[in-house]
Amino acid sequence: MADYNHTGILLETGTNEIEIMKFTINGNLYGINVAKVREIMMSAPVKPMPHAHPSVEGIFKPRDAVLTVIDLPYFLTGERSEKGPRDLFIVTNFNKMVIAFRVHTVVGISRISWTNIQKPDKTMSGGEEGVATGIAQCGDELVTILDFERIVAEIAPETSIQMSEIERMGHRQRRNVPILVAEDSTLLASMIREALGKAGYTNVTTFDNGQELWDFLKAHEQDEDIEHLVALIITDIEMPKMDGHHLTKLVKTHKRFNKIPLIIFSSLISDEMRIKGKEVGADRQLTKPEIGNLVSVMDSLLA
Repeated sequence: MADYNHTGILLETGTNEIEIMKFTINGNLYGINVAKVREIMMSAPVKPMPHAHPSVEGIFKPRDAVLTVIDLPYFLTGERSEKGPRDLFIVTNFNKMVIAFRVHTVVGISRISWTNIQKPDKTMSGGEEGVATGIAQCGDELVTILDFERIVAEIAPETSIQMSEIERMGHRQRRNVPILVAEDSTLLASMIREALGKAGYTNVTTFDNGQELWDFLKAHEQDEDIEHLVALIITDIEMPKMDGHHLTKLVKTHKRFNKIPLIIFSSLISDEMRIKGKEVGADRQLTKPEIGNLVSVMDSLLA
């Protein structure tokens, strides 16, 4: 058993780098951001749960806590395979959830720049809502980075953004202030845009990654009234080309942009990540999928 809980914090803040844990399923190479990994465990007997999603193996209790186990090989292939004695559980921690994923082997960790990660085309990712969030070049290897939030949301939709949080806010006035959002997940970007629209924020522009948002800002660097182009920025952390921490650092160290309120909205928010977000100057850091909380913080920052 190996504990990887603090590996990610060793990266210097805002350098646009990521550490990827590589693992295999049926001989194919996949990856996960080390920042999401709590520990690696040898697989153990799992207690099945009635009426669970087909990809949910069941539960087990390694120590004090009961963990849900997701059969990742089955989720990716749709085929049942024999559980090997050397299978491993990758225990993850994101969106305030701790979940174990069955994999076949863990290969190691690679540290690369986000610029070496490309978003897969729709054919590769299985359409706009596919579970491949990026293709990483790690030396001579191509590693498919999986969108674990998307996987969990497909298995348990209640773990994703809930429009009911906005509906409970009641009637809200329309606000045409320009909001820029950097979010690489097409599904989440659409849900965020829809939720903010329901909350009255009707002028929302989304970008696939931090680089695209930064390019937009730089293109308007000389505009006299930048507030008419952007009143507030919302950014994810994990994104190809440029991550949210590097984007935040660029914005907050630029004399034309540093007064723009910036919210990091990510599944990775933890004590360690809060330290990193504070170092690069984020005004607030919020955990997905708390969309109601995001709207309340936006209201406060734009008051």
